[in-house]
Amino acid sequence: MSGTAADYLAQTLAQAGVKRIYGVVGDSLNGFTDALRRRKEIDWIHMRHEEGAAFAAGAEAHLTGELAVCAGSCGPGNLHLINGLFDCQRSGVPVLAIAAHIPSSEIGIDYFQSTHPESLFKECSHYVELVSNPAMLPQVLQRAMRVAVARRGVAVVVIPGDVALSKLDAKPPHWLLPAPPVVLPAATEIDQLAALLNGAERVALFCGAGCAGAHAEIMQLAHTLQAPIVHTLRGKEHLEYDNPYDVGMTGLVGFASGYKAMKRCDTLLILGADFPYRQFFPEQAKIAQIDLRPEALGNRCPLTLGLLGGVKDTLDALLPKLAVKSDSSFLHSAQEDYVTARKDLDSLAELDESTRTIHPQAVTRLVSELAADDAIFTCDVGTPIAWTARYLKVNGKRRIVGSFNHGSMANAMLHAIGAQVSHPDRQVISFSGDGGFSMMMGEFVTLLQLGLPVKIILLNNGTLGFVEMEMKANGFLDTGCDLHNPNFAAMAESMGIKGIRVEQPGELESAIREALAHDGPALVDVVSARQELIMPPTTTAEEAGKFGLFMLKAVMDGRAAELIDLAKVNLLR
Repeated sequence: MSGTAADYLAQTLAQAGVKRIYGVVGDSLNGFTDALRRRKEIDWIHMRHEEGAAFAAGAEAHLTGELAVCAGSCGPGNLHLINGLFDCQRSGVPVLAIAAHIPSSEIGIDYFQSTHPESLFKECSHYVELVSNPAMLPQVLQRAMRVAVARRGVAVVVIPGDVALSKLDAKPPHWLLPAPPVVLPAATEIDQLAALLNGAERVALFCGAGCAGAHAEIMQLAHTLQAPIVHTLRGKEHLEYDNPYDVGMTGLVGFASGYKAMKRCDTLLILGADFPYRQFFPEQAKIAQIDLRPEALGNRCPLTLGLLGGVKDTLDALLPKLAVKSDSSFLHSAQEDYVTARKDLDSLAELDESTRTIHPQAVTRLVSELAADDAIFTCDVGTPIAWTARYLKVNGKRRIVGSFNHGSMANAMLHAIGAQVSHPDRQVISFSGDGGFSMMMGEFVTLLQLGLPVKIILLNNGTLGFVEMEMKANGFLDTGCDLHNPNFAAMAESMGIKGIRVEQPGELESAIREALAHDGPALVDVVSARQELIMPPTTTAEEAGKFGLFMLKAVMDGRAAELIDLAKVNLLR
């Protein structure tokens, strides 16, 4: 079949089932975007920034499990992809990036917009290769696609604009992408794990995103072992629902009950989780781990036993070898701790219409209650993550997307775009912070341009809230955190997007209902409490001392009024 390398690229992606490509057009991409235009099989999703394109592709890949694609033109264009691609790589979602390049004859002599993308993308991808000759494209492209899908991460194809326009007589092979493999540990290792668990008295399960699709097996395991289940934030959407063994999360945004269950167990079984905070793991317990990724095994804590395998398939092999435990005292104790922790958290999410203060906990709780049963939620890094973790209810149909591993600001609206484009019939809600939203506010126009009915719940507290809390917790005066924001609702209205401003607690529920019912994009600008604290599951004397040091510095700096506000918002409730 005679055509150009760009034609081959478009045909191969279409044959692989790619439905859309997120990006910003540019001269070095012209051959490729024109090939897409002529074939009419793949939609070009016109973004305002390449970083948004990569995040949007990542959300699609997270929700579908299938290959998603983004593209950037030469130099600054594909360079803008990098932050979003880091997020995709660290989230373990299959994304292919097409990085157009300067003319091949000009590489290496400081040409206009010259970079070396084959070097730049190495750290955020499993595979990156420069196509310097059109004959290379079939093998490089096919390998990149296979690697992205099989290794659950990013692959990058770098192609100069002139190479994309060169003749290439080739057609895609029939088979392109591998199916997920079944990975099982050796039978002897499963026997060792069964013996370890059968000999334990107080088993706790710690479950992450690798537990997707294994809900039934994990419930059976918890029942057999009489084990409480602690989950990570990424594990929330897969495990928190229909789960009588759930005792919440641990970690910086977790619950005291999850923290206690892990610290008090004598045996911890980690399932599909690579939780980064070492201080929350038990010091004395025996620890076993099951994970598909060899690099995750023993990555955070010393293991008694590590098994390389998929969670669902490994548990299927393990369960028949386990003895049913009758002593449920450890489980009941953990469940009682959870009831207490949950009651305390829920009390903070009540609306008090006698004050002007709108607490973000109440915002998230109301959205959770009013949203569709199968809504897709995205949340910004920072305080929105904490409220999502603690107050958003899941049910097995709802999905949650966030920058939970990479921790990038401004992800929520960008992820929401990819979620809505790939799931046009689902309700998509972005929990955005004012810092994150304003950082990538250009993509707000993308909602209008593409006609995407994304609902943005914007927590407008006038500060980089999580950073401010980190500073205070470490004894520093918060510096450089203030955000002098516009009326975001009025801004939205001026752009042709529905905007609702909420300044009083009594206005909140009706505003959320109105936004969710609106047939089109909508933004709810919630003027919320600035001084809201996120209390971790446990605090040390050292941490309390550092916070006390902040208060002393604040008084000496003439900022005692802030301490009064802090007390009003958090203590007088």
